[in-house]
Amino acid sequence: MMKKTLIAAVAAPMVALGLQGCSTGPSSADYDQMAAAVIKASFVERGIATLDRIGPDMANDLCAQADVAGKPLDPALAKKIEEAEMKTIKWPSDGKFLGDWKQGEQIAQSGRGLTWSDQANMVNGGNCYNCHQISKEEISFGNLGPSLYNYGKLRGVTDPNSPAAKPIVEYTWGKLWNARAYNACSQMPRAGSKGILTEQQIKHIMALLLDPESPVNK
Repeated sequence: MMKKTLIAAVAAPMVALGLQGCSTGPSSADYDQMAAAVIKASFVERGIATLDRIGPDMANDLCAQADVAGKPLDPALAKKIEEAEMKTIKWPSDGKFLGDWKQGEQIAQSGRGLTWSDQANMVNGGNCYNCHQISKEEISFGNLGPSLYNYGKLRGVTDPNSPAAKPIVEYTWGKLWNARAYNACSQMPRAGSKGILTEQQIKHIMALLLDPESPVNK
């Protein structure tokens, strides 16, 4: 059944293009239409993984187009995306940015949650280790993102609650909540705005990154 569905998804737009005549080839928009049809036909709802996950996303589309063209995103478009994403950032409801770094470490090292085999009430992990080094003891970690080792120490955060640390603390929170507010085409998961992590979980990650007693800063 799946094979027939995929064939139909590809064949339908190709037939439509053929009816338009053979004098000109498919346009970029035509190829996008065919790709969207294949993607839509390739996914099925299973458990908590529903089809809304493949819905259109303006930033994704624009960044993908720029990537295919081999050019950076137009600065004006990038600014618009960042301004829109910045509006999604929700600051701590109680004004406190840091939680418990020990819990933050557990969240950062957990990659569970949000897959079709997980339950809707399951506590999600941050999956941070998949892209970043977190502490010097680690021997296995991803390198899609920069190392987070000494994150707070390198930025001079000796007391996260001091006025001097405020710019770094707020930037870190915003980056965790929605990285695209600072980089339009960032591949970092939008942990807060997309509901991957709760406010309290983000507080714990904040402590992992900025608490001087955290293994990140030792």
